[in-house]
Amino acid sequence: MDLLNTLVDKGLRRELPTREEALAVLATSDDDLLDVVAAAGKVRRHWFGRRVKLNYLVNLKSGLCPEDCSYCSQRLGADTGILKYTWLKPDEASKAAAAGLAGGAKRVCLVASGRGPTDRDVDRVAGTIKAIKEQNEGVEVCACLGLLSDGQAERLREAGADAYNHNLNTSESTYGDITTTHTYADRVDTVTKAHAAGLSACSGLIAGMGESDEDLVDVVYSLRELDPDSVPVNFLIPVEGTPLAKEWNLTPQRCLRILAMVRFVCPDVEVRIAGGREVHLRTMQPLALNLANSIFLGDYLTTEGQAGQADLEMIADAGFEVEGADQVTLPEHRVGGGCHESAGCGSHEGGGACGTAAPAAPTVSEPRTDLVAVRRRGAGTDLAPNA
Repeated sequence: MDLLNTLVDKGLRRELPTREEALAVLATSDDDLLDVVAAAGKVRRHWFGRRVKLNYLVNLKSGLCPEDCSYCSQRLGADTGILKYTWLKPDEASKAAAAGLAGGAKRVCLVASGRGPTDRDVDRVAGTIKAIKEQNEGVEVCACLGLLSDGQAERLREAGADAYNHNLNTSESTYGDITTTHTYADRVDTVTKAHAAGLSACSGLIAGMGESDEDLVDVVYSLRELDPDSVPVNFLIPVEGTPLAKEWNLTPQRCLRILAMVRFVCPDVEVRIAGGREVHLRTMQPLALNLANSIFLGDYLTTEGQAGQADLEMIADAGFEVEGADQVTLPEHRVGGGCHESAGCGSHEGGGACGTAAPAAPTVSEPRTDLVAVRRRGAGTDLAPNA
């Protein structure tokens, strides 16, 4: 296919595809899907080999958020049954992080709900970063605390943070449809502040919120312009109690096309499969490793993910290798400011109880609501985390 040959050539040269080419990737047929994956896989392997970077989330403060983001189980007034707790103490957060690091993660992502941190909150997070780094040599730490005020990115950098995450989520033209308590421009401003402070910028999107192909291309092109080191691709987890609970718009094939498009537009950045991969990619997760070079290990902020051991087995079975702490994530030409590296899990057993027949497999068009499980372990609980 001439389109794919052109996109591979451009990806190897870091040349931006045209919007028409990016839209064409999303419009390819299921018959051509493996060709699309193979083409994007050439670009992925050129820049990142067969390495898979593991990241681990620690939810420092869950729920209690004043913002109204429609996709979020922690949004203002949401009745979602999630864990709710205020700030973890540094030793609690460090203990939670240790579980992910023991499972092979090289980056810990410290996340807190809310519009943005107060200066006191930054001090809290600084103490947590110090505790984690003192106990784990060489670990990368990414903070995700919401909208940043002037000077806060610099303070986080001084405290030892390597990266800062703040996602654009969707296109500028449709942002007001999912959130009204802050603007798209606010999010761009925070990513810019992180970049300017010398933090490795991490910013991505959420697919599956009812957006058009044009919206997806718009947000990925905006991300390319912002030039983050890491682009997490989240697939909407429709949690009951949120306005988007009925938005089951994704198929595994659609997810693969989206990841391929992101790889072609952002060929030399860390593309991370983030929330929702188990829910929407399901058994096609290993195929997605040909497109993305990074995943989250274990559970997410408020929902359960795949068992950590299953993640490791999936990586090995697919012929990839876990990226070591001594390996640099980004290609040499991207290693500059920030952390010089890069920069939002339980198992869902499908069978019945012992001695009983397993339930019938759902049809392709049936939403897999059974794959959405609210997190009940790890940070904020007395139960061991999944990593």
